[in-house]
Amino acid sequence: MAKAEVKAGGAGSDPAEGILPSQAITALIAGDRVKLPEPLLSNQLQPASLDLRLGTVAYRVRASFLPGRDEKVATKLDDLQMHAISLSQGAVLETGCVYVAPLLEGLALPPELCAATNPKSSTGRLDVFTRVIADGVSAFDQIPAGYDGPLYAEICPQTFPVVVRKGSRLSQIRFRAGGAEAKPVQDIPLSVDLAGNADGLVGYRAKRHTGLVDVDAVGACSVLDYWEPIYVRDKKRLILDPDQFYILASKEAVHVPPDQAAEMVPFNPLVGEFRVHYAGFFDPGFGHAEAGGAGARAVLEVRSHKVPFILEDGQTIGRLIYERLTEMPEIVYGRDLASHYQAQGLKLSKHFK
Repeated sequence: MAKAEVKAGGAGSDPAEGILPSQAITALIAGDRVKLPEPLLSNQLQPASLDLRLGTVAYRVRASFLPGRDEKVATKLDDLQMHAISLSQGAVLETGCVYVAPLLEGLALPPELCAATNPKSSTGRLDVFTRVIADGVSAFDQIPAGYDGPLYAEICPQTFPVVVRKGSRLSQIRFRAGGAEAKPVQDIPLSVDLAGNADGLVGYRAKRHTGLVDVDAVGACSVLDYWEPIYVRDKKRLILDPDQFYILASKEAVHVPPDQAAEMVPFNPLVGEFRVHYAGFFDPGFGHAEAGGAGARAVLEVRSHKVPFILEDGQTIGRLIYERLTEMPEIVYGRDLASHYQAQGLKLSKHFK
């Protein structure tokens, strides 16, 4: 198996630029740069990111939106909301509907720090389309340097209806010093594995009209009630049906050194008429042998758009961009932080058994 690996170090790198590690995020919290109305949970802090928690209410809205310049999200919600849903005791979010929920965490960033958000791995593998919105910001998942204000999650379940509640964590945030633009250490292409494992399993296709998935319940759902296994064919190809959701795996093993973080970049129209990977963050230590992750592959959340599309074994379908951390993190994925996905091959989210 090929291995996508980046070597640490490099002449001319600026240690003041890059992604903030766990201890720097802890300092932001201590300095009230990340505002927490409730205490931090023991497993909320990741090696280079922070999980964001839903607040007490979600608003069903008519359509997705972004606030205009100098406009607050709360003002837009007053105009666009259809009804409010209490999350205090848990609530069902239906497929095909758009919800906006204030997050518990807010920000008061210093002028040298910006931030970016992404769905958590488990969120992406449930096909829950989630983006973060900020006041006066005309882009999803982007928080400009010096931002001072609340954060909101836009949530749109695509395949499974989900149960969420106050404190549910669907998104995560990374902080970057030195400007909003990533400064890649390396850019690595990833290809899809359609050769399969020893049993010939290459992936899963999500079923329609299933039961609920509780986003906070681990191992509560039976795989075959929600997924159709896909097995290898002689030609090692897969035809993606429009608007169907697939879980596949990369052919390459991914290695993220402890002093770096990686991200799967957004859909590239030059690759094909499909989107790969809603949840794009890879933490420091993912796939790192010393952290028990040798041979970890990227799990690909794939959805075709408009037309059927043929994937061939080994076809390049995405890119992994690596960035340096400002300093070595105090916690490393897999070594200090146990994860359902370390040393993974083809793997569904933690909700399925």
